[in-house]
Amino acid sequence: MIRVGIYGAGGFGKEVAWLLDSCNQRGRHYEILCFIDDNPSLHGKILNGIRVMGFDEARQKYPSIHLVRGTGSVRASVEVIKKSQNAGLDFLTVIHPNTEYSKYVTFGKGTVVCSGSIFTTNVTVGDYVQVNLNCTIGHDVRLGDYTTIAPGVHISGYVHVGKRVYIGTGAVIVNGTEESPVIIGDDVTIGAGACVTKSIPSNSKVVGVPAKPI
Repeated sequence: MIRVGIYGAGGFGKEVAWLLDSCNQRGRHYEILCFIDDNPSLHGKILNGIRVMGFDEARQKYPSIHLVRGTGSVRASVEVIKKSQNAGLDFLTVIHPNTEYSKYVTFGKGTVVCSGSIFTTNVTVGDYVQVNLNCTIGHDVRLGDYTTIAPGVHISGYVHVGKRVYIGTGAVIVNGTEESPVIIGDDVTIGAGACVTKSIPSNSKVVGVPAKPI
């Protein structure tokens, strides 16, 4: 039994609790001790049977607790993960049992993968990545640290995604080639439903079909 706290008591945090329950039904056992949230107005509340605590309270009550990322915001995730690391705590990698992936896929630490996603082959997933429901990740894709992928995203082969990238619901990134992969720079935001057909420089926001900067 792995004793965990879910950092983030919002909508995605509650979905992570369901993900852990699904893992428990398939033989990987997690005991959810609490939600952890930095919003004091939530402290002491019970959400779906789980108590919400502040970070310091949870750390004092459960000094050996393992954490799971439950925040959907890239910026918030970077902040809470760094704070937790400074306190000597780190995050588990949790993959829903309905995820499909080949033996040529590697997952970094602290990554969360939700139900229905597929990773084909020769895929590298960085640290603290979040892949939401029903996403497909094609061959030779790289996902940088803190990449956050909303539901229903499809990334084709030979796409290299930088760090702290957010990809909105239903977005599509078309394939590159081995000689010329599609490069998504660091700190890029891709809007919901966008179709990315070419590389995107760092610190950009793109929307539309085909995706264009705004």
